[in-house]
Amino acid sequence: MDVYYLYSYGTAAWLTLQSLPLIASPTLIVTMLSPEVRTPSVLEEYFTRTLGITLITLGLLCVLLTGSVPLTSSFSETASIAASTDPADPKAPYALPTLTITASYHTAIAFFCYARWSTIGSSAFAIATIGHACLAVIGLWVILFATSSGRISRKTGADKRMSGFPFGNTESDKKRKEGHKSL
Repeated sequence: MDVYYLYSYGTAAWLTLQSLPLIASPTLIVTMLSPEVRTPSVLEEYFTRTLGITLITLGLLCVLLTGSVPLTSSFSETASIAASTDPADPKAPYALPTLTITASYHTAIAFFCYARWSTIGSSAFAIATIGHACLAVIGLWVILFATSSGRISRKTGADKRMSGFPFGNTESDKKRKEGHKSL
């Protein structure tokens, strides 16, 4: 399994793991995140369960839109070709936008959870910070290196689009001159 699928399924698993206590027991969530122990109001219970169902939906959409689960009409089409992040790939045309949006989501939630953890000190926010930060880093890595339009070289780590302006690349110039001399 490559990192592309790891990120897609990891995001779905993490969001599903977060949604289960939201759906099963809103009282547990209110108790963990509130300084005082109390029963949740009807509105809090509604919002926690709705958020849980939304997280499951977001995880499923991430898996489906990144092409991790093939959505073709015939089995023979799916057995031979893996999904890619190429925008022209008909199996996953929304792969790169989905990766970008979910990586941004994980980054924003990681910062939010860290801010709440540093002010409140709840261990639930610390665990959420670690989980979302790991997925944000993996998502950034997938966008930079594992996509068909990745701009960072895997060997050198340099941006492939960079030019020599305003500084010249003397090592490259030397190698070009040596290559022309041998011809």
